[in-house]
Amino acid sequence: MTEESPAMSATPKEHRLLPGKVALITGASSGIGAAAARVFAREGARVVLLARRAERLESLAAELRADGAEAECVVADVTSAADTARATARAVSRFGRLDVAFNNAGYGVGRTPLHLMADGLYDEIMEVNVRGVWNCLRDELAAMLESGGGAIVNNASVGGLLATPVAAPYVASKHAVIGLTKAAAAEYAAQGIRVNAVAPGTTRTEVVGEWFANNPGIEEALHAATPQPRTAEPEEIAEAAAFLCSDRASFVTGVTMPVDGGFTMV
Repeated sequence: MTEESPAMSATPKEHRLLPGKVALITGASSGIGAAAARVFAREGARVVLLARRAERLESLAAELRADGAEAECVVADVTSAADTARATARAVSRFGRLDVAFNNAGYGVGRTPLHLMADGLYDEIMEVNVRGVWNCLRDELAAMLESGGGAIVNNASVGGLLATPVAAPYVASKHAVIGLTKAAAAEYAAQGIRVNAVAPGTTRTEVVGEWFANNPGIEEALHAATPQPRTAEPEEIAEAAAFLCSDRASFVTGVTMPVDGGFTMV
C-alpha cells in the first residue's frame, strides 16, 4: 500500500473495522455504494468496486488510491452472471481472496398503482434487485468457502420490512432480498460465512434528490413520519454495512438492520 494520506490515517490502524480485508462493493459509482467504497477503504479494506458507469467508477477508484487505499474497479452489471463472476474473480486474482462483500446495487423507479404497472417495469426491478443479489451471492459464497469464511451484507430497504404505497414490485423485490439473506445465513453459518442485510430508510442519494425535487412536500412528510425527523446521508448506511462486515459483528448473522431513524419502529 502507498503512503497514507491524512484522510486514510484519520482512524488509527488498530481501531479500524476492516483492516486488511478484501471487499467487493456493487453499485459503487454513486450514492450508498460510493459512500461505502470510501468508508470501507477508510476502515482499512482493499476494495474492488463494481458498477456500470465506467467514468464515475474509475474516478472513484483513483480518488481512493490517491488517499492511500488499494482499489480496483470492474465495469459490470449485476444482472449478468458472467459479470458478477468476473468481478469476484478480479478480487481473488488481485488480492488473493474475498473476505467481505456489500451487495448494494439496486433499482427503484416509478410511483405507479399496481394495476397500472407494466410488465417491463416489474421485470426490470426484479432483475436488478433480486437476480442481481442472487448472482453476487453465488460467486461470493463460493470464493469465501475457498478462503475459509467471510461476511456479506445485502442492501434491502425499509420496503423489505413493510409495505409502501404505489411501489409493489420494489417492495416485493426487497422482501425477496431479505429472504435470500436469511436463507444464505442459515445455510453457510457453520462454514464461517455470515450474511446480513441493512434496510435503509429515505437516504439522500441522487435518485432520491430528484424525487424530492419533483414532489414538493414529500421530504417533509417523510420527516414527520420518522422519529429522527430527517433524511439519512449515504455514509450512515455505509457505516452500518461496514460494521456488519467487520469482526466486531462476529456473532451476528441472518439479521436485517434498519437504518431508518426509527421509521419502522412506529
